Formats: sequence, structure tokens, C-alpha cells
Amino acid sequence: MDVRPSGIHHVTAIASDPQANADFYLNALGMRLVKRTVNFDSPETYHLYYGDRAGNPGTIMTFFPWPDAPRGTIGAGQATTTTFSVPEGSLGWWAEHLASLDVHATRPAERGEEDVLTLRDPDGLVIELAASADAHDTDPWDGGAVPAEHAIRGIRAVTLTEQDVEGTVEMLSGQLGFQLVGEDGDRLRFRTGASGDGVGTIVDVLADPGAPRGLVAAGTVHHVAYRAPDGPVQEAWRQTLENDGVGVTEIRDRCYFTSIYFREPGGVLLEIATDGPGFDYDEPLLELGRALRLPPWLEPSREQITRGLPALEVPR
Repeated sequence: MDVRPSGIHHVTAIASDPQANADFYLNALGMRLVKRTVNFDSPETYHLYYGDRAGNPGTIMTFFPWPDAPRGTIGAGQATTTTFSVPEGSLGWWAEHLASLDVHATRPAERGEEDVLTLRDPDGLVIELAASADAHDTDPWDGGAVPAEHAIRGIRAVTLTEQDVEGTVEMLSGQLGFQLVGEDGDRLRFRTGASGDGVGTIVDVLADPGAPRGLVAAGTVHHVAYRAPDGPVQEAWRQTLENDGVGVTEIRDRCYFTSIYFREPGGVLLEIATDGPGFDYDEPLLELGRALRLPPWLEPSREQITRGLPALEVPR
């Protein structure tokens, strides 16, 4: 069975203030809040999912917002940059839009095959917008602050920063089936996916022997999830990793997908998540993100959980 990934499913990061997080990703980046739930392992904090209209795999950025969380350290052993894809020719519009919201961003700059604009979210998480002509089988959200013709199409890439890239490269090109498609100084570019393009097909590995080890807290990525089409493929992948001596978890039920977790040799936490059931599993597509949703095993504690969560106002 082919257990190679078809691309990124989602990226999950740590935030501090949930309201500031929602305001930024809804208003500055124009994404849709597709699920308002809690961290299933620590239900005293939200788990907020942003994406395209339906929260399609490859478009999803998620956060655990811990109020008063300390600022983390971006460094080696982490996914240090998340790059979103936007339409070609739109970076000028994005620069003006972000400036109008007092969001500092670099001037669009050429990097290899793409033009890139770099900014940070309220917790310091590094975000890039890359103008891309790649095909995108997604449904951009046009009900928010960004017009459809400029809207984010999905996650284009993540950058893994490593002190020593050898083990990471070996896992990416071996067990995970990525292909090395480019090299620019200390940056190696890997790609996956049968079509060679589309959302979430790129992983950049940045070699930085002098980088400090990253500390996961507010403003850092917690993990990067890759796509499995269904449960049997996910289980085959789990068995393959386990047979190769990789420490991999059991399959965990996340309601909207199932997950397994493991670390690559440099220390980055990776996940394999199934494409389904999807975010309309427990609420209609038109109502995604409007109300707090809990998994069945937490429903008996809804009142207690709700009392402990901070207020979160999201425009309808």
C-alpha cells in the first residue's frame, strides 16, 4: 500500500490571547473559523481551526490559545515558518491591506521561484504569503475581510529548521517519500504529491548549525500534520513507521479526523491525519465555527468547560 503523503493536512501552533488570535486570522488574513472546540487532551483551552470555506485539508491552520502563555523560542527542531499561497499578482494588495491594519510586513521579495511577503501574528509566529501559480483544489473563503480574488488558497509550505539535516533528509526522502526538487544555499526543498503542485506539497529544510533549540510556547508551531486519505492508509503508515523503529502513537480520535504522531530525527513533531470525516461532522457547513463544539466524551462536562473558557467574540 502506498503510504506516501499527498500534502499537508494542517499546521497547529500555540497562541496566548484567543480573541487577538481570532481577530488576526479572520480580519488580517481573511480566513474562516471552521471549528471552535477545545484541546481534547486539555479541555480548559480552546482549539481554534481556520481554513477555507469548508476547512479542506491543506488549508487549515489551528491554534491552542493559552491565556498568559509565555513567549516561545523559534529555533532548531521546529517548523519555523508557515507559508500560505495567494494568487499571482496579489502581494501588492496584501501589503496595502496589512499596512491598513498596522500589521508590519516586509516588502515583497523574490526568493527562488516565488515572490514572498513575511509577517508575524500577534504572538510572533512567522507567516509568509507566497504568490503562486500552482493549482489549488480548494474553496477560498469570500465571506470575510479579504476579497476572493486575493484570498489565501491554502498552505503552500512549511520550513523545518535543523542544526543537522542528515536524519531529517533521510526520513523525508526515505520513509515519507518526499523528493528533493531544489537546493538554494542552506535551504533544501522537498515536494510530494502525484501532481507535483497544489496546496501543502512543499517542505523546506533549513540547515542552521548555530541555531538555538526551539522552545514550544506562544508564537511557535506545535506540530505539522500530513494527509492520509483514509484509516487503512493511516494504519499502514503507522505500521511502516513502527517497523522502522520510529516511536509512533496509537490512532487517536479527533472527531473531524483521526491522528497518529511521531517525531522526525531533528525533533519536529509530525502527525498523519485522515481527510475525513471533516468539519461538517457535527454542524452544518453554513454554521461552521459559530458555536462551541465538544466531542461526545466531553459533552457531560460542557457547563464546567464553558465556564472556564475566556470570552471569544466572532462576527457572524
